[in-house]
Amino acid sequence: QVQLVESGGGLVQAGGSLRLSCTASGRTFSSYTMAWFRQRAEKEREFVSAIYLSGAWTYYADSVKGRFTISRDNAKNTVYLQMNSLKPEDTAIYYCATKRTPYISNYDRTAEYGFWGQGTQVTVSS
Repeated sequence: QVQLVESGGGLVQAGGSLRLSCTASGRTFSSYTMAWFRQRAEKEREFVSAIYLSGAWTYYADSVKGRFTISRDNAKNTVYLQMNSLKPEDTAIYYCATKRTPYISNYDRTAEYGFWGQGTQVTVSS
């Protein structure tokens, strides 16, 4: 059974930084795309970032490009999301996810991801 456990959320002032972590168990971590999604109040869950294999390919939503950085440590089965220059509109529950298949295609679609963490709250005050 694949399990994902996120940590690192919290309250931060606008312009500040946070680093989210997600540790996976239950299968060969390095073979699968890992991603971060977020869900803001009364909004649908949206793609934030994805990373493929060892990190040679990374993808970002336009809204976070240049501010967020995704990375992974396959030896620790962990994926990270470094969030800098945070804005109040980044306030959301952030979810870690991994795809059902090893392929990178459709990396920004929630339906492609079969396993999700419980979510971690990020609140950015103005």
